[in-house]
Order: sequence, then structure tokens, then C-alpha cells
Amino acid sequence: MADSTSKPTSPAGSPAAQSPRAARSPPKTTTPSDAAGLSPAGATDLEADIAIDDGESVRDTQTYILPNDESEMDRLDFCHALLTKTIGDKLFLAPVDETKMHRVLDVGTGTGIWAIEMGDKYPNAEILGNDLSAIQPAWLPPNVKFEIDDVESEWIGEEYDFIFSRYMCGSIADWPKYVKRVYDNLNPGGWAEFQDWSFMIYSDDGTIEGTELLRWVDLFMDACKIFGRDGQIGPKLEGIVRENTGFVNVHHQPFKIPAGPWAKDPHLKDIGMLELIQLLDGLEGFSLRLLCGALGWTKEEVLVLLAGVRKDLKDPKIHAWLYYNVVYGQKPEKEGE
Repeated sequence: MADSTSKPTSPAGSPAAQSPRAARSPPKTTTPSDAAGLSPAGATDLEADIAIDDGESVRDTQTYILPNDESEMDRLDFCHALLTKTIGDKLFLAPVDETKMHRVLDVGTGTGIWAIEMGDKYPNAEILGNDLSAIQPAWLPPNVKFEIDDVESEWIGEEYDFIFSRYMCGSIADWPKYVKRVYDNLNPGGWAEFQDWSFMIYSDDGTIEGTELLRWVDLFMDACKIFGRDGQIGPKLEGIVRENTGFVNVHHQPFKIPAGPWAKDPHLKDIGMLELIQLLDGLEGFSLRLLCGALGWTKEEVLVLLAGVRKDLKDPKIHAWLYYNVVYGQKPEKEGE
């Protein structure tokens, strides 16, 4: 990975203004209000939860590095389609005994789309999703509920048979502590699955060298460090899961996701197109939050950089790709096994 040509500077600007936000309306493709078996779930309006930062809504905290506006919610739903397709049109890969899957936790549930689909597929399981923000739909399967919570605070309550964690690289500061907390809150014999990215971009043929895309990635990584977040956590998850807990039956499966439809393999071409769409949709939000908030760039400077990044992403001669990592493990039936 090439070194960035621009060094980080101190954050600039005044604190963001506060703005109330109501709970998000249901995603039409997954939670139609007239579907059978659905019930209202009393969405919470977190008035102090969202701040306006240069036109983007973001959580009013330094614990989350990405935007949180309506466009970002749509992008997260789109990412759900991308990531389930990437792993074989599945919701998870851990070999969970479905007859013993009574309580399931979706950490950092976001829009709640994974939890809702789990509730539909496993009607006898209780599915709980938690997040910092009340952005989930109000109409849910009767076995699904959401709570507003910070996963980096102490966990209380009953334990779970399956804990699922996806796309948390922008949310967690202390990963060993977080993974240990997941382990401690599993029932004996329960499973945990961690799915996450490395935001580092690669190319097997060197076609990303010297591009604005590569420069943007380097700046992205610099900004993540300033915010205290690891933008390359995905490949490190297996080591954290193995070394900091008592997990057994640990398995790591990496997936290669092209940043565009340039691959010859039909499956990779399909997910590459999905990845390109979500990158283009989220590019401005990511960059304004990180480059302005951490590196002190102006909005105009960011937009000039992004024009080149978009051009590179759409160039079929640039064969960029990212790693997506799935790691799962089981808590022993008896401690010490």
C-alpha cells in the first residue's frame, strides 16, 4: 500500500448543530406494513442522537465514523444484499443447531434488515437487534425487537445462543474487549459470528498504483486512526477470536469482492457491480465525515478528490478489490473443554 501524500492535520470547525430525527420508515422490500404476522414496535425518537455535519447526519459521538442519514440507511440495506450474496445467499455461515437457537443478538443492527429476515426465517427464535440509533422500521415480525444500546458499554441481561456481528469496523475501539464480551454473553454451546471488511484496496496486477482511488484509501486509513478505529480489522478477527477468549471450532473464511464488474467469473462480476454501486453511493458521506472531521479538509477539497476517485472506480482497466472476512466460533458446552 502506498504512503499517503497528504499527512493528517488537526480537526477543524465548530461542534455540529443538533437536529432531531424520527425513526426511519420501513424498507419496502423487506418489511411491508400489510404483511401477515407483523406488529408495531414503538420506535424511539432520539433527539440528541444525530448531528448535522456539513450536510450529512452523523451520530453525535466520536464512537462512530460514518454518516447516519437517510441515504446511508438505504446504502446499508443495499450492503445487506451485497454481503448475503457474497457468502452464498445466506444470512450467516456458523453451523448453528437451529433447534437450540432460542435467543439471537444482532450487534449494531443498523436498519434492522438482518434481524428482520432472521425473524421471518426462524419464527421460534427471539431476535434482538441493538444499535446506537433508532433507525429501524416500526413494523416487525412478532419475534423481533430492537433496543438502543452502546455495545462498548457493559452488557446486562440474559445470554444468547447466537450472536451476530457485521460491519462494525467503524464502531469498535477495543476489539479484544468486544470479542471477549460477546463470548461472555453466549450460552454454553452457543456460537458467535463476526463479519467485517478490510477497507484496504488491492489489485493483483498493480492497476491501482498511482490512482486517486489509492490516495483516497490512504487518507481514509489516516482518518480512521485519528478516530481510533481500525479500518483493516477484518483479517485480524481470527487472531482476536482465537487469542482472547475460550472460543473453540474457530473458522475463518475470507471473500474477495471486486470494486466493480471487471471480473470474468459471473458471481464475482455480479457482486462487483453491487460493490461499485454501494461505494459510489457512500463515497461522499464517508469522505466528508472522515476527511473533514479528522484531517481538516474543506468540503470543496474533498469533492475535488472524489471526482478522481469516481473516475477510477468506473474505469474497467483498474482491477481493484477488497477483502471481506467471516469468522465464527463456539463457546464450549463446558468451560475448559
